[in-house]
Amino acid sequence: MSSDHHYHSDTEVSGTDKVPYSGPLSGPLNKRVARKSARFNVPETSSTKDEGYVEITLDVRDDSVAVHSVKAANGGDLGEDSELSLLAKGLEKKSSMSIRNASAKIRQVGHELKRLTSFSKKPARFDRTKSAAAHALKGLKFISKADGGHGWVAVEKRFDEITASNNGVLPRSEFGKCIGMESKEFAGQLFDALARKRKLQGDSIDKVHLKEFWDQISNQSFDARLQTFFDMVDKDADGRITEDEVREIISLSASANKLSNIQKQAEEYAALIMEELDPDHIGYIMVDNLEMLLLQAPNQSVRGDSRILSQMLSQKLKPTYDYNPVRRFYHDTKYFLLDNWQRAWVMALWIGVMCGLFTYKYIEYRRREDVFKVMGHCVCFAKGAAETLKFNMALILLPVCRNTITWLRNKTRLGVAVPFDDNLNFHKVIAVAISIGVGIHGISHLACDFPRLLHATPDEYKPMVQYFGEQPKSYWHFVKHVEGETGIVMVVLMAIAFTLAAPCFRRGRMKLPKPLNKLTGFNAFWYSHHLFVIVYTLLVVHGIKLFLTKKWYKKTTWMYLAVPVILYLSERLTRLLRSSIKAVSIQKVAVYPGNVLALHMSKPNGFRYKSGQYMFVNCAAVSPFEWHPFSITSAPGDDYLSVHIRTLGDWTRQLRTVFSEVCQQPTNGKSGLLRADCLQGNKIPDFPRVLIDGPYGAPAQDYKKYEVVLLVGLGIGATPMISIVKDIVNNIKAMEEEESNALENGNVGVGINNNKTSPPNSKRRENFKTRRAYFYWVTREQGSFDWFKGIMNEVAEMDHNHVIELHNYCTSVYEEGDARSALIAMLQSLNHAKNGVDIVSGTRVKSHFAKPNWRSVYKQIAVNHNNSRVGVFYCGAPALTKELRQLASDFSHKTSTKFDFHKENF
Repeated sequence: MSSDHHYHSDTEVSGTDKVPYSGPLSGPLNKRVARKSARFNVPETSSTKDEGYVEITLDVRDDSVAVHSVKAANGGDLGEDSELSLLAKGLEKKSSMSIRNASAKIRQVGHELKRLTSFSKKPARFDRTKSAAAHALKGLKFISKADGGHGWVAVEKRFDEITASNNGVLPRSEFGKCIGMESKEFAGQLFDALARKRKLQGDSIDKVHLKEFWDQISNQSFDARLQTFFDMVDKDADGRITEDEVREIISLSASANKLSNIQKQAEEYAALIMEELDPDHIGYIMVDNLEMLLLQAPNQSVRGDSRILSQMLSQKLKPTYDYNPVRRFYHDTKYFLLDNWQRAWVMALWIGVMCGLFTYKYIEYRRREDVFKVMGHCVCFAKGAAETLKFNMALILLPVCRNTITWLRNKTRLGVAVPFDDNLNFHKVIAVAISIGVGIHGISHLACDFPRLLHATPDEYKPMVQYFGEQPKSYWHFVKHVEGETGIVMVVLMAIAFTLAAPCFRRGRMKLPKPLNKLTGFNAFWYSHHLFVIVYTLLVVHGIKLFLTKKWYKKTTWMYLAVPVILYLSERLTRLLRSSIKAVSIQKVAVYPGNVLALHMSKPNGFRYKSGQYMFVNCAAVSPFEWHPFSITSAPGDDYLSVHIRTLGDWTRQLRTVFSEVCQQPTNGKSGLLRADCLQGNKIPDFPRVLIDGPYGAPAQDYKKYEVVLLVGLGIGATPMISIVKDIVNNIKAMEEEESNALENGNVGVGINNNKTSPPNSKRRENFKTRRAYFYWVTREQGSFDWFKGIMNEVAEMDHNHVIELHNYCTSVYEEGDARSALIAMLQSLNHAKNGVDIVSGTRVKSHFAKPNWRSVYKQIAVNHNNSRVGVFYCGAPALTKELRQLASDFSHKTSTKFDFHKENF
């Protein structure tokens, strides 16, 4: 037997280094049970012939191979050798392996034996470029694509720029910038480790040493990366890592990933790692201990069929370009109409009505010879635009009649054909049409009609005397008239309101000097929009005092406006009365990291809502006139109402301030920076008075009509999704209770997946179709997970049937596989396995790092739910909307799974 032992990965097939064996492993496999024995070499230098072997007895059956026993070949006791004992236990745990044929059986056994023996001893050399532990090979990357730029060429260029003024010497403080690593502190520690390895003194290096550093940190070998990481941790370069060094690198990793909570608990987590890797309390760990922790791959249970289907799906989804322009136009148009047919018919109808009104007025004035002879086509354009203006000024009020839209959405089936989710977008589109109409109307009058009247000959002007009086000598005759004054004032007020409603002003992106900075933000938008009270009043006056129309029934402005204005005023009056009647009392307040204020309040009698809906909140202590919309985070089955409010503007900032004044530091381990609870303690806090108005319909409320839903929340956009997640759990729990009661009463055939239902729960099943939910919450800050920590734990505990798949993503942490997050990943796995709690989120839900791969998310759902219709609900910043909508469209067109995308931006 050779004394040179080579180690291979669990999937590597060696052609030369065969494992010696004794006893046949082949033979007839059609017997019920055939017991075979074989000897396998344990990689260790042996003094006797049989010391290096173990004897393994296998039970070979028709469809499986099971390990029966493992013992030393020389008859010795395995208990004396802890590593052989570990091997035996590991093999015997693998009780059964289902395999199709004899050769596959033998390969599977050999594979399993080789895998387990490979971990029984310290490796003689590291070479795992073919390892099945793919996650480990992707791990410990010091340079990512984004950080590394274009490799050494980019690094060399940055080096030349940085060192141009100091004789080609790169200081330690500039090392991170030079190699493209954002975390300056982490880059400094990496510099120290690389310099220490080469016994370099000082805090600067030249280009030759930088090239050596770069070659090492960009090395794709896992073992080279592992050694570099070990050197970073091993500060004194003695080949051993102590608990203090572990604690220091944990603190450094937490700082690089902006995980303040982990940084505070670095000592506790260092003890956890030492407890796991140093069970004998030697006081230090070695590089192979660190490697063992990194190579513990996550368990992925992907069925063969699903894997094949996933690969086929990837091939099918590859973008293909059609060079035939006609066919390409046909497919693009077809897909566009399939995705947007609701919007298409509404827009087509609206544009058709406008074109009809414009044409009607144009023809009417074209036929008025006395007017047309003097003012020509200018008056036709002006009057045609005016007619569309009257229509749009009436129509623009309807999309903001929230009570009416909510009623139509909840009580009628119009939602099938009418895209109520796009009410505000339609409101904005109409505003653009109004701006264009105002421009055409105003320019036609001011730049064309009025000059033509001034320059007309007396004979030409004679028919105009009945409309304008004696021929004016000055342009101001028209401007200072009632029509001119009201028109100019309306244009100025509308320009102010439209400008301050632009996203750059409304969201406060426009940075203006004081005192002009007051013109930005939501408050400016809110108050400027109330200028339309004056605009509508002037519009009615303007429509009555027309120059060219004298008959009352042809002055149609008030006719257009009457019904929409009455409806809108009724809405505002209803909101005012309802909010004053539905008084709420604050029960609990919590201020969380990330500037989030959580308000728990009593639920008024008769206040019925659906998960995903929102309500308006008013606090007189901040402003008696302002009402702001917030998603309801409590579930309909809860006996309270709750909202989570992110501080983004003046009003929310002041609201947080007034409630913080009555809060105190939390006690008894409760979450939040500040808390106040009137349900506990003798002293009741003096909370500010809060009024609410609602609920109002939102896109997410329609989730119940889908059997499968994908819920995506970005930051505070998780608020409506949290309510939905709770509601799903509550509904399923209620159906299980009804099922249990029905079985007790002798009603058979009632089940969650059965079509037969008893009368008590048939209505619930008809209204609630959801059987599977995927929730993805993406946030930048670790502290954000405190917002819904209790709810996430509650859902994880109550969801016994695993209906809801929860995914938390913290984007401040470097992607999985980056060296800067490697130790965080280790800690996460250890702590979750031992305590069942994720160290990043502080919940039972395990967190992921960086951003999700949304294409993979869609693909996995398409694989798992073939021939299904999936409701995708997104709430968050507009940046992600385009990608999620496009993916929903792509997968709907190219797979049998249909994705309906709904979004709610804030």
